[in-house]
Amino acid sequence: MSKKKRFNDRPFGYHQEIELSISTLTNLGVGLGRVPLEGAEADRKWVVMVAFALPGEKIRARVFRNHANYSEADLVEVLVPSPHRITPRCALFGQCGGCQYQNLRYEEQLEWKRRQVGELVLHMAGLALEVAPVIASPRPFGYRSKITPHFNAPREGRDLAIGFLRQGNRFDIVDVPRCEIATEAINACLGAARADILRQASTEGYERGATLLFRDAGGTVTRQYDQKVTEEVPLGADGTLHLGFLARDFFQNNPFILPAFASYVRDQAHATGARFLVDAYCGSGLFALAAARAFERVAGVEVSESSVVFARENAAANAITNATFIAGDASSIFAGLDFPPRETAVVIDPPRKGCDPEFLRQLFAFRPKSVVYVSCDPATQMRDLKEFLASGYEVTAVQPFDLFPQTRHLECVITLVIP
Repeated sequence: MSKKKRFNDRPFGYHQEIELSISTLTNLGVGLGRVPLEGAEADRKWVVMVAFALPGEKIRARVFRNHANYSEADLVEVLVPSPHRITPRCALFGQCGGCQYQNLRYEEQLEWKRRQVGELVLHMAGLALEVAPVIASPRPFGYRSKITPHFNAPREGRDLAIGFLRQGNRFDIVDVPRCEIATEAINACLGAARADILRQASTEGYERGATLLFRDAGGTVTRQYDQKVTEEVPLGADGTLHLGFLARDFFQNNPFILPAFASYVRDQAHATGARFLVDAYCGSGLFALAAARAFERVAGVEVSESSVVFARENAAANAITNATFIAGDASSIFAGLDFPPRETAVVIDPPRKGCDPEFLRQLFAFRPKSVVYVSCDPATQMRDLKEFLASGYEVTAVQPFDLFPQTRHLECVITLVIP
């Protein structure tokens, strides 16, 4: 049996309570403050991170972990509250790990997200750029069109919890009867599904846990992973785009901001006068098809073969004839591509981990006129941005979108061009 790791008691003892002022929010949505140390290190201020504490607040916190250069602590009491602190809508806020900002006014959430993108651009890419104000979600609550609650195998003497991971815990699940950021249609379906699961658990039991799926497409909710759903994306004068995909497939989960989001990406790609568009990581064709009528020809590539099938079907369903889609790794898209690089724009929307080195190598070898880089993780986006700068690209716009209100997450669109 392995020994339990000993608590590092420097500079604070386990569960020692301290008072401090919070000065900022990290890009993980955690309050950060600094406290002076004692003794030989009295001239040094030690970083302490406290979840759910807000900038401008004086708080009391209880330390639970000391790292090499900072500590983590739980919020015990707010001594002087921020003027922007509000009452969370969800009674489980602070327990459920899904939301970080329900206690912060929405306008302030947007401002802090803008500042965090600016700080990442400065410290990771070395650029002092003006970051545009974050484009807000039309719905700060009730916007999420897909959720995946979990439950574990029941443990003797404990009620079955159906919900999401507890804040700061990788195993414990908080029971969530209702999710305030999910659509009303999902919450109605969630209640019925929970009743069925609890009924079965009380009669037959479960040998193991499970992950549930709820996907809302236009008010119709499905729980079948392999069921086709259709999302409608209004694009102004270009009409409405109808996109089909499997419920389990990746698709942006805030349909209410999607028209503005897709239109912005299209406009940025078209702004440099490019005649051709390449959509790497194209999925079921959202960006490629939303932009197709602004370009002579469009090519998309996606590693998921089922998503490519849907992209082709979506092109046909929307009477778009100038878009082609291939199944393959995004790094292979430039092989055999007959688009002139100086007349081509590329849209990239990679996974959270960012672009892999081989893809970037081939992208830079192709050297398109412009690149519109969409990312759900600005930190990995800024890591890749350094590679673009080293390859001669210049940033013309940094535009965050709040696809995930009440949480620390956001989407950021960076436009890069060859001067």
